[in-house]
Amino acid sequence: MGQPIKIIGVTESGIASLPQQYREWIEESEQLVGGERLLEFFPFYKGEKIVVKSGLSKMVETLQQTSKKTVVLASGDPLFFGIGGYLAKKIDVEIYPNISSLQQAFAKMKESWHDCFFVSVHGRNIKGLAQKIDGYEKVCLLTDETNTPKAIASYLLEFGMDEYEAFIVETVGGESEKTTFMTLSDMMSYDAHPLNVVILKQKNQRKRWTLGIPDAEFSQRKPDKGLITKKEIRVLSIGELNLHKKSTVWDIGTCTGSMAIEAARIAKEGQVFAIEKNESDLQNCYENMKKFQADITAICGKAPARLDEFPDPDAIFIGGTGGEMKELLSVCASRLKAHGRIVLNAATIETLYEATDILKQLKLKVSITLAQISRSKPILHMTRFEGLNPVYIITAAKEEE
Repeated sequence: MGQPIKIIGVTESGIASLPQQYREWIEESEQLVGGERLLEFFPFYKGEKIVVKSGLSKMVETLQQTSKKTVVLASGDPLFFGIGGYLAKKIDVEIYPNISSLQQAFAKMKESWHDCFFVSVHGRNIKGLAQKIDGYEKVCLLTDETNTPKAIASYLLEFGMDEYEAFIVETVGGESEKTTFMTLSDMMSYDAHPLNVVILKQKNQRKRWTLGIPDAEFSQRKPDKGLITKKEIRVLSIGELNLHKKSTVWDIGTCTGSMAIEAARIAKEGQVFAIEKNESDLQNCYENMKKFQADITAICGKAPARLDEFPDPDAIFIGGTGGEMKELLSVCASRLKAHGRIVLNAATIETLYEATDILKQLKLKVSITLAQISRSKPILHMTRFEGLNPVYIITAAKEEE
């Protein structure tokens, strides 16, 4: 192949949005590649038009084999949630950006956008959006025909995130451009044009949760409260899991979901999967997910059954083994990614011995922390300390494949 392929950004204004030089490059090219909507902006193009419908790999293969002078059309800025970055890794390209729909949307809103958090749900699963955007004052969402403004509003209200108001920009820069401010409740019944951008802005503050959510804030089994990984143990165990923002996490024996929820608030761009054998406890977990804006995947089952439904994890927390410890730990060790960690809480020396012995047999590097925690408690005008049950925090690291 000779000269680099040019990737040119186009807005809803079509040809009018392009500098003269860009127009000349398109006119001089022999092939014009792009989505059907973008190609329609050039009805008098004399060369060959190649419509990209789905599957970028096929388009890359075509471009790799061509010797023709080629231009690829992209929406707005090809490097902002566009195909520019993907193609640049595969073929020799030159990228010529245009103003993006997001820049235009914020201009219509008369708001700065340098302090905004951007998320694309275009062609992506909306799962996990709650924890991704939680806490941000401004959020901009790229939508699609499934994740519409209506669907987004319904999702956010399901997690009680009504602190936002919405600004919707439809066909920005086009002849039928429309801008609308509305509440999320109103957006639930709003049928927007398929080409739209949604900007969320906090209209009021709600309570923020940091690492170490108080135990009493979680919905728990009644009347037997206390079946929860205590706050102090939870914080230490989370630290041992060595999570990052894109971690894939398993929580086995999730009960209230406290560990899974805390993990999801750290692994905002990752995935958290929880399993619990008692349906009543799982209902508490679902309530807690809504309260703390943590959109995790929580299912009913007794591990290791159903773990094959989860992707391989970077970290695994085990709050209870249900008597199947050897089989469970073997499955967990085999599925754990390289450099991943298993953290298991044990309340008895028998569980400590059994778990440690199995983990060492599985060639994992084991370390143990004995956590003996006491909390202050008022007594008349004075203060005393009341001890919690000691817990062994067992950490097993997978150092090599």
